[in-house]
Amino acid sequence: MKIALIAHDEKKDDLLRFIDKHIEFFREQVLYATGTTGGRIIKHTGLDVHRCKSGPLGGDQEIGAMVANNTIDCIIFFRDPLTAQPHEPDVSALLRLSDVYDVPLATNEGTAEAVLYHLSHKDRG
Repeated sequence: MKIALIAHDEKKDDLLRFIDKHIEFFREQVLYATGTTGGRIIKHTGLDVHRCKSGPLGGDQEIGAMVANNTIDCIIFFRDPLTAQPHEPDVSALLRLSDVYDVPLATNEGTAEAVLYHLSHKDRG
């Protein structure tokens, strides 16, 4: 499965803890991430991550293009709802594309847990 991982600055540590908690699951996936988030994941976990540009420099749009081209199966995007983001239009476009192409998108840890649970039990019936 091809999974995109994104986190706003104030949520990057939360995403790293989430990945640590589910490291065996993530080892079996093809991972993509925006630049800074991807760098932190690689350094923290040693996982192989295909890095896009940083979100504000077009990384959200790169992942959106992958969604539009049916090359991403799931997005985990730990968003910071309390901080204004300078690239909010790009974030909104990514969220819209996930809806248009019916790609699961988790924007917080609770939803990410539910998505991973579903994905890890999908083949078991």
